[in-house]
Amino acid sequence: MKKYSTGIPDVLIIEPDVHGDHRGFFMETWRKEWFTGIEGAAEFVQDNHSKSIQGTLRGLHYQTRHTQGKYIRVVKGEIYDVVVDLRISSPTFGKWVGEMLSAENKKSLWVPPGFAHGFYVLSEEAEITYKCTNYYAAEHERTLLWCDPQVGITWPLIENKVVLSDKDRAGSNLIDCETFP
Repeated sequence: MKKYSTGIPDVLIIEPDVHGDHRGFFMETWRKEWFTGIEGAAEFVQDNHSKSIQGTLRGLHYQTRHTQGKYIRVVKGEIYDVVVDLRISSPTFGKWVGEMLSAENKKSLWVPPGFAHGFYVLSEEAEITYKCTNYYAAEHERTLLWCDPQVGITWPLIENKVVLSDKDRAGSNLIDCETFP
């Protein structure tokens, strides 16, 4: 397994060792010791699985209380995964990083607590699994607007197609978001 830093040092790309032959492949997708010493990487308490059609943009979600660290990987298809730093005291506050994650490249992304997270589906459909360090708490969930000009995310949109939920369409701009210390 290899760990890579991104443009925001606390957000990590994790690339597993893949062992393949004519039958297929084998890889470890998670190992507790990979997260030793990584801030915010407490025990994972919840696993989620999501399926979306091409053009779907989910996010940018975060929880103001019962904050979640997320360990994300794609099991089918390809997404563009985006993380925005919402920690006011951070030198990267308001900055974002994006990474292509796919079933083919087998990369995973560690998103620490204190960040908004979202993704855009590039393939015909995509299935994403992710581990969370805290339980989902709907009453504390917030949405940073995916197209906030202050954040300036460059999404690789397919023919400007964006399929959104009502909640994601009504997200807040960074200036109006609840943030973290």
